Amino acid sequence: MSAVFKREMRAYFTMPIGYIVIAVMLLLTGMYFSYMCQSSYANISFVFSSISSIALLLAPIITMRLFSEDRKQKVDQALFTAPVKLINIICGKFFAAFALFMIPMGITLIYQFILMFTADVNWLVYLCDILGIALMGAAIISVGLFISALTESQIIAGVFGMAVSFFIMQMDYFASAVNVEWFSNLCVSISFISRYNAFTSGQLDFSNAVFFISVVVVFLYLTHLVLDKKRWA
Repeated sequence: MSAVFKREMRAYFTMPIGYIVIAVMLLLTGMYFSYMCQSSYANISFVFSSISSIALLLAPIITMRLFSEDRKQKVDQALFTAPVKLINIICGKFFAAFALFMIPMGITLIYQFILMFTADVNWLVYLCDILGIALMGAAIISVGLFISALTESQIIAGVFGMAVSFFIMQMDYFASAVNVEWFSNLCVSISFISRYNAFTSGQLDFSNAVFFISVVVVFLYLTHLVLDKKRWA
């Protein structure tokens, strides 16, 4: 798994994608932090709640090449026949994408230290923010990984992944737009944004953590099924 992780991390930074993702996230978090400071609102949760939708849309860009590129370059069979378990290959790619996603999130720690000079900071809320973005990011990355395993086209994987992310972002809208109680409850229960916003409010609800972890497990398992079927095709 570590070899696959290192390979993917190296690939991210030998191509522009790694630098672009980090630069975009740092630019946006910096803009929101600057606006927050100008508004005299010393709560880092504002930054995290503001970037949730952007993070959902950036995740497919991180994952679109993970399996589709291997299939296009015909190196997937070499990976599948290597003396390593298929789940280790999947986890190596997953953790590489997750690490790239979390690098700019970790840099927000600097913002928290800056706030210490001007206001009292709540470290528990910040930890909830980090945990929330990590769990939501892991969930959407697992979905993107599954989509990447379905096609050899990075473009298709990226576009379809962003479409799925956009659909996920609209769950709260569907819940309020459709006046059917069971449907509204279903949309709220599977809404990434609603569950993530609970973390940015400083609410450490374990049901939300279990939801995101379950999404990760389910989609990594589905990815394994797809690749295992192709492995013996």
